[in-house]
Amino acid sequence: MIELHDVHKAFGENRVLRGVNLTIGSGTSMVIIGGSGTGKSVALKCILGLIRQDSGTITLDGRDVTTGDRDAFLARFGMLFQGGALFDSLPVWQNVAFRLLRGSLKRPRAEAREIAVEKLRRVGLKPDVADKFPAELSGGMQKRVGLARAIAAEPEIIFFDEPTTGLDPIMSGVINELIREIVVEMGATAMTITHDMTSVRAIADNVAMLHDGVIQWTGPVGDMDQSGDPYLDQFIHGRAEGPIEAVR
Repeated sequence: MIELHDVHKAFGENRVLRGVNLTIGSGTSMVIIGGSGTGKSVALKCILGLIRQDSGTITLDGRDVTTGDRDAFLARFGMLFQGGALFDSLPVWQNVAFRLLRGSLKRPRAEAREIAVEKLRRVGLKPDVADKFPAELSGGMQKRVGLARAIAAEPEIIFFDEPTTGLDPIMSGVINELIREIVVEMGATAMTITHDMTSVRAIADNVAMLHDGVIQWTGPVGDMDQSGDPYLDQFIHGRAEGPIEAVR
């Protein structure tokens, strides 16, 4: 469904992406791993068109993502942001139904609220949460609200940016399980950025390691431990010694 071919992106002298090649199959869950500053978020933003690559091509269903109707293109995506990114001034249901209250996906207000409450239920939150404000919720509940918002418009493709950051191990497990269930239920194509190897093993069909601006290794999640790649091996086991230099 999504293909990156020889994608390059630099910011001044900083060459972040140096020829990324990656294919994400329809209905599969791809997890991108790699150290901080390796370009994972830049790659995601290039796919969404928030950043324009310097060279190379990115296609969605074979069509260049930089062409065509921009609103129709973005309507196919849902996004769970790293920090939740909820609007403090809006009640929870309006956060969840944000895309359903405006633009090309606009629904009647009562219908949008009904959908929001149903999506909140799907992520394990009761209807009374709908009228609360984000500041009244715990970090785990806020993350669930963000997940409900990501799926509210029934997107074909969902991006998850560090979905378990800041959560305790139990809540991280809950979020991982929800993500896996929802992606399978919806038949969605998923792309996740994470450092959390527990998340990788829980939600990935395939894994790609981004290092030094290129995809160092990619393959099924079950092949990670026998990859034979020294970069991947060092990263997934958190070893200080290896080909990846630790910043001291």
